[in-house]
Amino acid sequence: MKLTILSMAVSILLFTACNNGSKTTNNSVGGIDSAKTEVAHTEAGISTASTKEVISAYLQLKNALAKDNDKDAAEGGNNLVKAIGNVDQASLTAQQSKVFKDISDDAKEHAEHIGSNAGNINHQREHFEMLSPEIYELVKAGDKTGQKLYYVNCPMYNGGKGGNWISETKDIQNPYLGKAMLNCGSVKEELN
Repeated sequence: MKLTILSMAVSILLFTACNNGSKTTNNSVGGIDSAKTEVAHTEAGISTASTKEVISAYLQLKNALAKDNDKDAAEGGNNLVKAIGNVDQASLTAQQSKVFKDISDDAKEHAEHIGSNAGNINHQREHFEMLSPEIYELVKAGDKTGQKLYYVNCPMYNGGKGGNWISETKDIQNPYLGKAMLNCGSVKEELN
């Protein structure tokens, strides 16, 4: 029993130390490294992850798709699966917990498809389109990442049906059309 309590105390101290100065204020498509860093904290065995790591992994994925990089998108999808699995639901508010329970299985499934489809960026983008509303709901439930986020729409994607995504910058970096139409889209809502 004492060993369990001591292990928990050490884990909390490590978690606090790891998160103590790591704010993500990246405003560029090249900001994949900060998202990878936050997910790496989760992979290191910290079991009290918040939804912040989920959003960081999602942004890593979004940025890779905007660069037409299917391999980095697959890595982002795999990181998102891990981040979803590591969320400590006890640390969430009642509203966040309800939304997380509602979206986590579908979000994880889409992230798994993205992760297993390096080489098929169109399929990755199809799943990203279905994943984005799930992440939007999670952010709207009150996730306090300390980071301004934006809800963006591209009206040209999917034969004119359009597609939405969450971004960490107002500058449009389109994950659906990539370099072909990188700046296609507009901010529909500021979040946080």
